[in-house]
Amino acid sequence: MALLGRYRTILEIPGAWRFSAAGFVARLPISMFGLGIVLLVADRTGSYGLAGTVAAAEVVAGAAVSPFSARLSDRFGQARVLPLLALGFCFATGLLILAVESDQPTPLPHAAALLAGATMPHIGSNVRARWRYVIDDRRQLDTAFALEAVVDEMIFVVGPVLVTVLATQVNPGVALATTAGLCLVGSTWLASQHATQPVVGGDEHGQRVREPLGWRLLAPLMIVMVGLGGLFGGSEVVSVAFAEAEGSTAAAGWLLASMAAGSLIAGLVTGAVTLRQRPAVRVRWGTTALTASVAPLPFLPSLGLVAAMLFLAGLAIAPTLVAAVSMVEQTVPPARLTEGIAWVTAGIISGVAPGSALAGAVVDATSASTAYGVLFGFGVLAMVAAWLTLPRGRSGSAG
Repeated sequence: MALLGRYRTILEIPGAWRFSAAGFVARLPISMFGLGIVLLVADRTGSYGLAGTVAAAEVVAGAAVSPFSARLSDRFGQARVLPLLALGFCFATGLLILAVESDQPTPLPHAAALLAGATMPHIGSNVRARWRYVIDDRRQLDTAFALEAVVDEMIFVVGPVLVTVLATQVNPGVALATTAGLCLVGSTWLASQHATQPVVGGDEHGQRVREPLGWRLLAPLMIVMVGLGGLFGGSEVVSVAFAEAEGSTAAAGWLLASMAAGSLIAGLVTGAVTLRQRPAVRVRWGTTALTASVAPLPFLPSLGLVAAMLFLAGLAIAPTLVAAVSMVEQTVPPARLTEGIAWVTAGIISGVAPGSALAGAVVDATSASTAYGVLFGFGVLAMVAAWLTLPRGRSGSAG
């Protein structure tokens, strides 16, 4: 119970549990939409290649546009922006379902997926900006960021199962439509909570104050995040291939779940203890621990050993991501915090696609075990970038 005491304290802040719960609902589509696209397109066309390219279009659009949609939240307020984005996402999802169900030729499904990716609200950065608005104490804020990291892991446990069940037991189109509905409900619920919405930045005359975003920190941190994204994207592809090679494709879910479980546990602990090291220091050591944990994977001969090592790797994920968000929060101007966090997330998303593609190519050319080396390569990228480029002094409190 002592472990959960800090979480209970922050959730007792007026309005806190409501916007965190709304954020959970609104973020579920992140873990559902891409898989839902694959299930729908593959079922209707029989082509996993086409399904993959349509899903990739949504990811690319999301990575490119999400920081700018987050900037709109900073500038005009979440209450105005989130419902409009959610409605746009529902409209684009409807176009995508219609294009696939009516067998429209390429690139119409891709165009609809691009529009959906561009309009999906960036809920994670909006929720974290609310925590920054309602909390002043540094220790409580670290706990709040850790809580949201745990929520992220829960999303990737619940979402894929939900969309798969709906697609296989009901209808793939219904599964994708449900994803859009969850986005609309959660985003509208979050936007309706005006008391915890960050104040829109401006001067005493109501004019927008354009403060520098802090690219001296964000640029190197995004390189670190691209490396982590490549590791995450590669882990999904290689784990499926390794499980299939071992004669149990279904075990891929357990391999990925073991990594998520490690991250969830570490996230809970991170929020329950006092962190004395500066965030940049934690990012450097977190990327180092993660890289070291995935290094043995190409040499492990069994599913059990791989699952155990992925669990250990997961222990480094949430603390590293929490530290990265803390770096941004301590450096980026409060009036642009949502945008700053969105840029970091965009870095992760940008690394997922090349990580998946490279891992798949290595699997085809060699073996699944060898392809686990791709995770190590992206881990080295993140680790080297963290040690060489992140700030070491006390400037900006970031590290």
